[in-house]
Amino acid sequence: MPDLLIEKENGTCTIKLNRPQVYNALNRETKLALITEIRKASRDESIGSIVLTGEGKAFSTGQDLNDRTVSGADAPVDLGYTLETEWNPLVNAIRESGKIVIGAINGVVAGAGISVALACDFIYAAPGIKFVSGFSNIGLCPDAGSSFIFSRAFGYQKALEFFLTNKPLLSEDLEKAGLINYVGDDFLEKSNEMAQKINAMAPLSITNIKKNLQFSLDQDFKESMRRETSTQRFLGNSHDYKEGLKAFFEKRKPEFKGQ
Repeated sequence: MPDLLIEKENGTCTIKLNRPQVYNALNRETKLALITEIRKASRDESIGSIVLTGEGKAFSTGQDLNDRTVSGADAPVDLGYTLETEWNPLVNAIRESGKIVIGAINGVVAGAGISVALACDFIYAAPGIKFVSGFSNIGLCPDAGSSFIFSRAFGYQKALEFFLTNKPLLSEDLEKAGLINYVGDDFLEKSNEMAQKINAMAPLSITNIKKNLQFSLDQDFKESMRRETSTQRFLGNSHDYKEGLKAFFEKRKPEFKGQ
């Protein structure tokens, strides 16, 4: 049984984690395969968006602790190396994709699975989904970018409480904090609806809006404005901008080419 199920339809690439027997915990091979599939879809001009979801009761419970690279049964392990070569590249493959990645959160999310879920550009989740840290239970700390995300969304005290006590947060809690776009039983339908909207948009515009918003999180206001100005100068000379203007005045749907 493949660890990943890939489906391409109507301009959307859906990637489903398919390890329900271990609640979609990820071993090295699956992480590397997932990175490859995300990058492949990101390069595919026929793909406008990516939907990432899971099979079974979990979206992802993070690291498969049966993986020899992290178990340390016979010798010390370098978990920093695991992050540098597996988890961090996976999170960055999502964040750096020129395509919008939509997380369709079907079930429990734990450990580094949280980082993967929250790296997505849009997040649609079923009601009552539990997000559980679990790191302190095994003597570790949050990783793969989750410290950055949670401290900014919840503040220091609430983030510390979440990571130390391992008390679950629900999808509704993350929605209130601005980390999830939508919570409802029809989360997958809503994910696909958003994907179709994105697929009809100008690809260059999408890519640069995504990049600029990420950039602005780490910069001051003036530096963000400078980047916006540079990007707008680039987009203003694109074919898609000319087509967008022409379609606007002709009162028709634009035909964007990503050029």
